[in-house]
This record gives sequence, C-alpha cells and structure tokens, in this order.
Amino acid sequence: MVRRKLLAALGIFTLSATVGGLAHAADTAAPAESDAKLYQQTVDRGVEYLITKGVQEDGSYGKDLGPGMASICTDALLRQGRSPDDPAVAKSLKWIKTFVHSDGGIYSPDSPVKNYETSLAVLAFTDANGDGRYTTLLKNADKFLNGIQWGGEESDVKYGGAGYGKHKRPDLSNTGFFMDALKAAGNGPNDEAVKRALVFVSRCQNFESPANTTPYAAKNPDGGFYYTPTVEGGSEAGTTADGGLRSYGSMTYTGLKSMIYAGVKADDPRVKAAVGWVKKNYTLDANPGMPEREAGLFYYYNTFSKALAALGQDEIVDAEGRSHNWRHELLEAIAKRQKPDGSWVNSSHRWLEGNPNLVTAYCLISLANSKAKH
Repeated sequence: MVRRKLLAALGIFTLSATVGGLAHAADTAAPAESDAKLYQQTVDRGVEYLITKGVQEDGSYGKDLGPGMASICTDALLRQGRSPDDPAVAKSLKWIKTFVHSDGGIYSPDSPVKNYETSLAVLAFTDANGDGRYTTLLKNADKFLNGIQWGGEESDVKYGGAGYGKHKRPDLSNTGFFMDALKAAGNGPNDEAVKRALVFVSRCQNFESPANTTPYAAKNPDGGFYYTPTVEGGSEAGTTADGGLRSYGSMTYTGLKSMIYAGVKADDPRVKAAVGWVKKNYTLDANPGMPEREAGLFYYYNTFSKALAALGQDEIVDAEGRSHNWRHELLEAIAKRQKPDGSWVNSSHRWLEGNPNLVTAYCLISLANSKAKH
C-alpha cells in the first residue's frame, strides 16, 4: 500500500523524464553568474542528504517503496553529476536491476503501478548508460512500455494513453511519465507510440480543436490540462458548476511538455492555448488551480521546469505584462525552502510529499532541468 501511494504520488500528479526535461548533466548550460554559487550550494547540500541519510545499505530508499523511489532518487544524483560508479549510485542501480522481469518491465512483484515503476527506472538507467552497459535492458523496457499503451480504436477516449499497467484506465500523469521514458529511449515524434500518446494528451486539454472533441473542452476552455477525460477519472482540482474539469499546474505543464516532445510546434493552437494558461497562472508559490495551494508543490516544480526547458524560453511574460526569468525564480523558490539538513519536505503531505527523499529528488531534478539545453 505504501508503495502504491508513492507511485500515485508520482502519478496522480503527475511525476515525468530524459526525461523530456531530464537531459544528461553533461548537456547543460551554466546558470547566470549571480546564481551560480547559490545553485551549487543548494545542490551540494541536497546531494549530500541523499547519499548520507537517504540511501539504505541495500541501495533502496525504503524497501516498502520499491524501485520507483530508488529510481527517482538515483536519477536525481545522476542528473547532478554523480557517476554511475559512485558507490551510492552503483548500489542503487544494482538494487533496481533486481526488479527486471522477463517481459522487460522493471517493477515490484504483483505491482499495481508497473508503468510508473518501469518509466522511472528507464530514466535512471538511461542517465547511467553513457558506456552502453544498460542498452539491452533499456530496449526491453521500451518494448514493455509500448505493450501497455492503450490501443484499439482512435475514437475511444482512452486511445493512446498509459495507465498504471496494461488495461488500466489511462491518465495524463501516467502518460506523461510514459512519454518521458519513450523520449529517454530515443523515440521521437515519428514513433508510433508517441503519435498515439499525443492523441490522448490532446484530449486532456481544456481546449476544443480537431484533436479534442470531448465534452469537457467546451465547458472550461481555458487552455490548461487535467488528469483524465475518461469516465473513471476527472481532475484533482475539482469541477466547474456545469461539470467541466478544472485545469491545474502540474497537469498543464505535463501536457505542454508532452506535446512538445511529440513534435507539436510553438505556433500550434494547442501549445498557444497552454502557454496562455501558463501566463495567466504563473507562480512558484503554489500548484496553481489546486484548492490546497501547496498540494504537490514540489512535483509541480518538476513539471514546471521540464515544460519550460522544453519550450525553450528563458523569460515568461505573465498576464499582467511582468517578465519572469523562470530559471532564476525557480532556484530562489527551491533554495529558500531547503531544510538545514539539506533536504526538502512539503508541509502538505498529500501525494507523499512528506517524504524527504522524494521531495529532495524532485528539487534536484527540477534544478537540473533549469540548466538543460533543448
């Protein structure tokens, strides 16, 4: 149950990576000179926390949390320049590898969240694969993920999405991680799985278009994204008076970066509508749209940084005409929330953000995203 809560945390929200925004540490640009010292101090303290207080002797970050937690924490260390042969990283990679199955998936026995666990493991092994040691493992995992994508007729609202596992209701959170893993594995916009995923992602947007004729789009046409258009799903931000699904930050940035990964251009009406929502709701003080403002705040930072890095804009001009250097502002927001021991934790424990290992990994990855070149 604890493990399922972890992956739901990564998911209902939506955790995603190369993670789209998760590029290798070597492919990064230097931060602004005035921020460089703060950036490095913040990162060094966070890394030190994970390698001295987070990782366990067996390489896990809590056995009951399975390979999902170990994968995101390990990838955070790799994204911040640690070598695959670093002792803390190496023992975690070895532990995660014990969860590889004959079908190519990387998940706990009888896992209800195989997509999340495998996708997160793909991100970690990709960032550890500079010498090709995990190439076969990654090819098999990519095949497994393709096999659990929702197929059938394109008219089915579930088409192209990814859920917790095969035949599980798809949602944008799962699909976001699925697309992160596809991208990490080298699948581009012309890949059939990516094309199918774009169909589902488009249907999660509050924007009517030829790609989205769901009834929800017309009820709340603000350009943002929500969790799932399926009858079993909805929005974590709630509904409008007429039954529309409210948009919220972590899902909107997941939808935006997923469209970019799928090759949708900046002048496409769907991207324009999503960027319009971003400008109207730009903030680093809350997960915008959520009734509980700090619910999933650090996961929000993760998707925020991925999407804006993928968008390729250093400045965001909000609806009031104010220009924001989002990289600088994200660094300040993260640095001021760091605890004395180097970790981060959310006062709102929803989606497991009371776990300092998870939240510290989110912060280290978000900072890495802020440096990524795309």
